Amino acid sequence: MPYLNLWSMMTRYKGTEQNPDVVLIGAGIMSATLGVLLKELQPDLTIEIYERLDVVAAESTDAWNNAGTGHSAFCELNYTPERPDGSIDISKAIKIADSFEVSRQFWAYLVQQGYVASPHSFINTIPHLSFVWGPENVEFLRKRHEALTQNPLFEGMTFTTDKTQLQEWIPLMMAGRDTSEQLAATCMKLGTDVNFGCLTRNLFDRLQKMEGVTLHLNHEVRKLRQQPDASWQVKVKDITTGDKRKIKARFVFIGAGGGSLPLLLKTGIPEGKGFGGFPVSGQWLVCQNPAVIDQHNAKVYGKASVGSPPMSVPHLDTRIISGKKALLFGPYAGFSTKFLKRGSFMDLPLSIKINNIKPMIEAGLDNLQLTKYLIDQVRQSTDERMDALRAFVPDALEADWKLETAGQRVQIIKQDPEEGGILEFGTEVVSSADGTVSALLGASPGASTAVSIMLGLLKRCFAEQYSSAAWQEKLKQMIPSFGQSLADDAQLCNEIRAYTSEVLGLEYYKMEKQ
Repeated sequence: MPYLNLWSMMTRYKGTEQNPDVVLIGAGIMSATLGVLLKELQPDLTIEIYERLDVVAAESTDAWNNAGTGHSAFCELNYTPERPDGSIDISKAIKIADSFEVSRQFWAYLVQQGYVASPHSFINTIPHLSFVWGPENVEFLRKRHEALTQNPLFEGMTFTTDKTQLQEWIPLMMAGRDTSEQLAATCMKLGTDVNFGCLTRNLFDRLQKMEGVTLHLNHEVRKLRQQPDASWQVKVKDITTGDKRKIKARFVFIGAGGGSLPLLLKTGIPEGKGFGGFPVSGQWLVCQNPAVIDQHNAKVYGKASVGSPPMSVPHLDTRIISGKKALLFGPYAGFSTKFLKRGSFMDLPLSIKINNIKPMIEAGLDNLQLTKYLIDQVRQSTDERMDALRAFVPDALEADWKLETAGQRVQIIKQDPEEGGILEFGTEVVSSADGTVSALLGASPGASTAVSIMLGLLKRCFAEQYSSAAWQEKLKQMIPSFGQSLADDAQLCNEIRAYTSEVLGLEYYKMEKQ
């Protein structure tokens, strides 16, 4: 069987705690999303979730660790690179924006079903802006705006070079700025801020109340071994007591953030060979002055410096965390051999295997500029960090900002037939040919497109059930546009956005071409 046969599996393993139908490793947004999807599609499934920490959503999913809280490609300039001929490639932006609308629909369904008491606990309207300075960057942003607004997903995006308009949109960033400087910005009013930590905690609270679902905190998965019958033996250690046990499952999802790569390598599946990881740490400057925080209400992304990697895109970011408005600037990158914020310094060395050492060396040699960038970031002084902030907030005072540690990212290194090994900045799902195990690797846009990513996983690993009439009907109930692209239908795009905005309590602006 090339794919998991869920029906026969259920009769064989149903009701045995040691042998659940599904094992989810990691208690972040990805496992939460997959767990809810599976229980909605097949309520009698048994699921066990294993998390090495004592709480859920404490690593990359946490609002203070997550570099992006609502990636919808409205303002992230690294999603729209300029081609050698000067034209703008908007294909990635369209894909991400379309995927984010899928997430919004699923979240609206969750609110309607009572998974979340108040949508404002995790999602709020925050305008998304791109902001640049200098003639070349202004022209880039103008071309980007022209290209994006041809698509329904970006209709309504406003472009301006008018300083009065900029003063209205971003007063904190305009105060003290050189008026002779060439400036430009685009604005999407229907942008949002998403607290994935809060959303994830809500989903796990509900999952734990469902029959057949068990969440194990302080439990670390040590080994994974496939059995002759294609099931997986999972060896788990209770970190608190030291007890060890083995369980058996027909499907395993590895959604452990930076910890996914070592576990994928332990599966020994051919599809995982050659993968490596390059860990990157992060830091934020967090505003401590409420008066300053109140002056800014937007997510504003700039353009990375020439030669800098995509992860370095600077942004001044309004977020709603624990019901309070926060203001962050960054990210400032750094290097650590840990794959998780609460990981081990041995994570990187222990991930190096015979089958991935060549791709990792090749990728390292091809990305010496990235290495130099990270070294420079680590060596940055407080004055240098403040200089970067003042490019966005000219009047920023050092006393108003505090440096805080963000999360760890593990960028994907994979084999390439031509270059030997390449470093990728994105998210990738690696699944076995028989569909019995799957792992999520990478970083941005990650959480914002979690629903689309998990739907793709279900299509690959639960192919028979996915194509069934029952699952198709349920998927359309959860995601009204299921099977259709909002990028190709302006009327449907407006209808869906109006619906999700109403359910999620968001401001809605009917999008029309500018």
